[in-house]
Amino acid sequence: MRRIATRKDRIVVEYRALARQPDPAGARLLLDGAHLIREAHDTSLRFESIVVAASRLESDNEERALAELLEQQGADVARASDQVFAVISPVRTPTGIVAIAHRHPTTADAILEQARLFALVVVDVQDPGNVGSLMRVAEAGGVTGMIVAGESANPFSWKAVRGSMGSVLRLPVARAASIDAVMRDIRRTHTKAIAAVPRGGWDPDASDWAGRVALLLGGEGPGLSADVVAWADERVTIPMEPAVESLNVAASAAIIIYAARRARR
Repeated sequence: MRRIATRKDRIVVEYRALARQPDPAGARLLLDGAHLIREAHDTSLRFESIVVAASRLESDNEERALAELLEQQGADVARASDQVFAVISPVRTPTGIVAIAHRHPTTADAILEQARLFALVVVDVQDPGNVGSLMRVAEAGGVTGMIVAGESANPFSWKAVRGSMGSVLRLPVARAASIDAVMRDIRRTHTKAIAAVPRGGWDPDASDWAGRVALLLGGEGPGLSADVVAWADERVTIPMEPAVESLNVAASAAIIIYAARRARR
């Protein structure tokens, strides 16, 4: 196992650059922690490199076992002193192992052209942790692909990847700068657009989820714009007790997605 002895090493520079500027298409992902790296391994993704903290190699633990397994399988695994590893890892409390994995990228067009479509389109969700949670909920609920549009956080940032708990490694996810372009593609592909709104929509359990569907969900606070809501074919509203004005965006997505899942079975 080769050693990384200095902060100026090429691999340190690469990890720090990817942490600052995620790959725009999500072809290269920075994974922090044994859980994500094992998920990538189980998904048969190719590893560009893996770095493990030297202290994790001094005892029996998950990070050491994973590093040794990947090295035996031919992956490029390096060890770094804890001081250097702290520079490589993007988190405040390093987990002891990081990797760069290669994921097959997709596009919004490819997602919307799927045969049995149930897409989630999130607009202006600015917190990367929420974007990650949405990816997790989407995969769990049977969504066939997720489009992240507008001013949303980058779904391929290390924070969003970590928040997805590995779902971004499997779920087709694409970025789209313009929600207008996404809406045009929804129309072009004869997809029904259902907008989540705070009031005035159908109960999720009373909505028609049959056929090709794209669920549109707005960001924290303002939600979807009036233009996007007007473009939608239908609107859906989560019924809540009067004292509760709103739910976390991931919680809202889970309620609606599982209502759709029940109806689409």
